[in-house]
Amino acid sequence: MNDDLLARIKAAGVVPAPFYTYVYFHGNKWVDYGEEKMRSMFAHRSFLDAGIPVAPASDYTPGPYEPMMALQSMVTRKDRQGRVWGANQRVSVSEAMRICTVHGAYASFEEDLKGSLTPGKLADFVILEQDPHAVDPERIVDIRVLRTVMGGRTTHEA
Repeated sequence: MNDDLLARIKAAGVVPAPFYTYVYFHGNKWVDYGEEKMRSMFAHRSFLDAGIPVAPASDYTPGPYEPMMALQSMVTRKDRQGRVWGANQRVSVSEAMRICTVHGAYASFEEDLKGSLTPGKLADFVILEQDPHAVDPERIVDIRVLRTVMGGRTTHEA
């Protein structure tokens, strides 16, 4: 990602969806590519700073779809061995959650239906064991989902 590409993406109204757990699950590959390239890859921070509503993407099967790891990976930019790749692309917990909710709904043209807890929208949400803002960022993945509600109906309870 570079400034020219960011400007083109913004002008075109494109919603990018970079693989949000790639840094964690594939850090072994970045040794060969190097830190400099990672400063502009999976560029969630650059998109947000440019006012581009970056959306979530798992790119499953190259990496497991794990929502809590997605948050952790975007916040820490650490791989399995604890190496940081592209620290300049880190986002806050709140930003990561917005990417995975509001921006995801926007990307699928469903922002009037889902993405936030707003009257008239689907009542889809999870209740977490702990607040992701209050835990060590490297432990976000360990937060258990206690309850999942879809359409106002409980679909999972721990």
